[in-house]
Amino acid sequence: MTTRRGRRPAGSGVQLTFEVIAETLREQIRSGGLKPGDALPTQAMLMREFGASSLTVQKAMTLLKQDGSAVSRPGKGAFVAHHAHHHDGADDLDSPEATAPVGGTTARVEALERALVDAVEQLADLRARVEALETGGG
Repeated sequence: MTTRRGRRPAGSGVQLTFEVIAETLREQIRSGGLKPGDALPTQAMLMREFGASSLTVQKAMTLLKQDGSAVSRPGKGAFVAHHAHHHDGADDLDSPEATAPVGGTTARVEALERALVDAVEQLADLRARVEALETGGG
């Protein structure tokens, strides 16, 4: 039986590198070494630590997002997700869309649309503040 690169025979107990990376990070989360809201190591750090390619690290991060262990914040990085037992409503990492597993394209598009709406609202608020400062103070 031949296997393609990156695949393992069914029933094999051997973990692939991306699974090892994901499990290592999960264990750090379970042990408290990484707490909800903490930044996960960067892609470059994980590539060096595990001698892995960027694609391998990305696959590991996808696993963590799918199981709800991690959440990405565009432009900021990946963070340990907040879970119900640690929910205090303090920041946007507690929102359902931030901790929801990425289930597919539709869920991803909906999450991006919500983020876009939030960004547009923030821009409108900032624009109003600038206009108020310019007319009132300047």
